[in-house]
Amino acid sequence: MVRRDPVGFLREEYEQLVDKELDWKLRVLEGPSTPRCVVDGKKVLMLCSNNYLSLSNHSALKKAAIDAVRTHGAGSGSVRPIAGNMDLHMELERRLARFKGAEGSLVYQTGFAANAGLIPQLADAGDIIVSDELNHGSIIDGVRLSKADRAVYRHCDVEDLRVVLKKVEEHVPAYRRILIITDGVFSMDGDIAPVDKIAPVAHDHGAMVYVDDAHGEGVLGDGGRGIVSHFRLKRDDVHVEMGTFSKAFGVVGGHVSGTRDLVNFGYNKSRTWLLSGSHPPAVVAACIAAIDVLETEPKHVRNLWSNTDYFRKGIRDLGLDTGKSQTPIIPVMVGDSGAAKSFSSRLFELGVFALPIVFPMVSKDKARIRTIMNAALTKKDLDEALGAFEKVGKELKLI
Repeated sequence: MVRRDPVGFLREEYEQLVDKELDWKLRVLEGPSTPRCVVDGKKVLMLCSNNYLSLSNHSALKKAAIDAVRTHGAGSGSVRPIAGNMDLHMELERRLARFKGAEGSLVYQTGFAANAGLIPQLADAGDIIVSDELNHGSIIDGVRLSKADRAVYRHCDVEDLRVVLKKVEEHVPAYRRILIITDGVFSMDGDIAPVDKIAPVAHDHGAMVYVDDAHGEGVLGDGGRGIVSHFRLKRDDVHVEMGTFSKAFGVVGGHVSGTRDLVNFGYNKSRTWLLSGSHPPAVVAACIAAIDVLETEPKHVRNLWSNTDYFRKGIRDLGLDTGKSQTPIIPVMVGDSGAAKSFSSRLFELGVFALPIVFPMVSKDKARIRTIMNAALTKKDLDEALGAFEKVGKELKLI
């Protein structure tokens, strides 16, 4: 009998990715995530971080983290349902719910854990999940973990959503629950889901609405309060508003906000929450401090949008295409994957760190350089970046 190598496929599949140039080549950030930082030993402008408000290096967050280690230790010692539920965790959820204008909030270890843990519990056998075709991978995985049926509607197309829901209503036997899920801000294109139009359609069909607002937290709405605030919706128009501390808040962690019933349901049913160690005290304290900063220093959100408008206009004035961008996520459309990788490499040589997004993350003809704005970038920084884009764009005959 010939014995097969049970793990030989690991190297084979990795080498296939390398041959197709689809593998991730990790660069190393040497120091804090700041607008001007050191990556792989080179001083560069950071244009691809999710640290929208530059809070990850804010003095208040760092002090809060250090103080929490002194008072509460380095770790919680357990999962929250057993012995790892600290007063800091409870305070964070109280502060977050107040910030969001919700009855309650529940903090997960990551945004991915929120989607993977809650979605399968909200919809089960006999239910159906209706999902935007460009939803984030964590939503897709959460849906796959559910026993519910699933349907997809065209990206941000409310009329197609109506058509899908009409078919859902005709299903025999009738579904118990309908769950509509969409990203708030789509991370590849930077466009905003029309939640103000989705909510009334959902209401007409008695459907729940779940919005993953990871890229809207700290960015959209009054003082960065997110997509419900952005569209001035009523709190019960969106039944689950999921978000993250890992982007604009500058720390790490996921969360959901809504009714008290949602919170009680979530922490009793979500295995990602029940079975994962709780955040260390330093992380929780830094998240609380981030909320403090958003409530008392509105300049960060204002600066972010000022920089966004300035850079997007500058890119468009060069003759480059920014696609559907409505937010600080500003893709520079290149088309060909090889050209996008060459564009990114050349930018790095010129001192600008902005990554290419290529197939299979986007369609083969939709490769782009995805830039993400930061509140602490100066106009000098942005002009320097625009100069690099102009130089490389001309070299590659894109402008």
